Amino acid sequence: MPKFAANLSMLFNELPFMQRFDAAASAGFKGVEYLFPYAFNAEEIKHKLKSNNLTQVLFNLPAGDWEAGDRGIAVDPSRIEEFQRGVDAAIEYAQALQCTQLNCLAGIVPCSVTEEDARATFVANLRYAAQRLGEHGITLLIEAINTRDIPGFFLNTTEQAISIIAEVDSDNVLVQYDIYHMQIMEGDLVTTLQSNLEQIRHVQLADTPGRHEPGTGEINYPYVLKQLDEMGYQGWVGCEYKPKTNTQEGLIWLAQYQS
Repeated sequence: MPKFAANLSMLFNELPFMQRFDAAASAGFKGVEYLFPYAFNAEEIKHKLKSNNLTQVLFNLPAGDWEAGDRGIAVDPSRIEEFQRGVDAAIEYAQALQCTQLNCLAGIVPCSVTEEDARATFVANLRYAAQRLGEHGITLLIEAINTRDIPGFFLNTTEQAISIIAEVDSDNVLVQYDIYHMQIMEGDLVTTLQSNLEQIRHVQLADTPGRHEPGTGEINYPYVLKQLDEMGYQGWVGCEYKPKTNTQEGLIWLAQYQS
């Protein structure tokens, strides 16, 4: 049976962020993830995790100014020092929250930067982050994202992610495989998961179209999740979707997987 983590950036948005931990635990989740913790006090988050017996599964390295449109800065040659400072900040939070994996969003390629320079910068930044995180027992992940939701995003397919990892040449960089994004970009979900399972550390889900909960779109989630189990996947599955109505109504799909 999959281990599901509630993505608190998308679920329980009816509540203030710090109250979402309580709501996730009440709904039966044992783990949580979200985009970023940096606007909140790490000790307060740690208390919420502990009091609700929740595992902090994942969050992202700092990704620039999200409100201004940044979606990661790892491909920008002019922001390398900012990226490295972000790695240090993420390590502090990860240690406080006992989080053992962090995701690096590649970002949108700036107009003034070539694809070749973007890739070289991304590879160099990943090498730096993989080494620094590895010193603290934290695994670095990278995620391919569809070009419909984020036009210009650098990393778009599983094949590209595997290629980047090979170039980085570190055993501390693995894949965060988002089923929603990859259904849009490449399909062939089960075969792709099967072929790359050794390099996939974390999985996320949402249905398409709409990025709502499983059962609202075209993806056969009972089949995909059953196959993921049969492959022997041991990691978490992050519920990173936008509830079609509200969070509680949108959790009906989950009942079939909860004992």
